[in-house]
Amino acid sequence: MDSLHLSKRLATVAKYVPDQARMADIGSDHAYLPANLALNSRIEFAIAGEVAKGPYQNALAELTNHHLTNVIEARLADGLAAIETSDRIDTITIAGMGGTLISDILENGKDKLAQVNRLILEPNVGAEIVRQWLVDNYFEITTEEILSEDQHVYEIIVAEPTDIKAVYDAQEILFGPFLLHEKSVPFVEKWQGQVAHLETAIQQMEQAQKVPADKIKEFQQEIQLIKEVL
Repeated sequence: MDSLHLSKRLATVAKYVPDQARMADIGSDHAYLPANLALNSRIEFAIAGEVAKGPYQNALAELTNHHLTNVIEARLADGLAAIETSDRIDTITIAGMGGTLISDILENGKDKLAQVNRLILEPNVGAEIVRQWLVDNYFEITTEEILSEDQHVYEIIVAEPTDIKAVYDAQEILFGPFLLHEKSVPFVEKWQGQVAHLETAIQQMEQAQKVPADKIKEFQQEIQLIKEVL
């Protein structure tokens, strides 16, 4: 993968970036996502934010190599601290992190979201944590996509600010309101895998010297819920 050829996962994230957006890609690594969008004249301006020096230097090298430093700025900063008010950022992408970390980044940088019209989030795990944060902070999920690549399943959540708090039930938070409705092949694959994982965990717990009955019951209830949905 490089700036000219995105992975299926990042190409899907890119698809949801509005044309001529002013975007911040947080945890940008090599800056492949904003670089690809700039090379295709899809964005007006971007920040490639990185908290670690190595990935920041990778991003800087990639942008310099493609002569994009006039359109994209690589910044060494923690989360949304990479964004300045004068940047007029309207779109934020955060891809390839756990749901807890994504939620923490958004929570710690809430003051940077005032001008933002769209969040495009791709949690590797814990998507339900991200959905709950969005609800609690007056963002409405406008679309979702789930895809399989290299034996991994990825969920992409697109959300926009709303004046009225969105309402989702427990199933929609866990599975995703759009994904739950569509029940695509990758969706079924993911949750069948989760059932297998939980069943193995239960078998192991049942062999323990002190059987954790409460935890087993919790896992059995989750299995039942997943099977009902599938």
